[in-house]
Amino acid sequence: MFELIKELILFFRAHKRYALIPVLVILLLLGALIVLGQGTVIAPFIYTLF
Repeated sequence: MFELIKELILFFRAHKRYALIPVLVILLLLGALIVLGQGTVIAPFIYTLF
């Protein structure tokens, strides 16, 4: 897991793709919300996002 984060940081530095960092953070937060919220309770809220 830490190797993946390390590779992502190196990729962002090498290719100057700093604009992708907020997108990645939002996707990680949505994924954590789905996993921690058990999916059924927050499903209507996620449905409105898409």
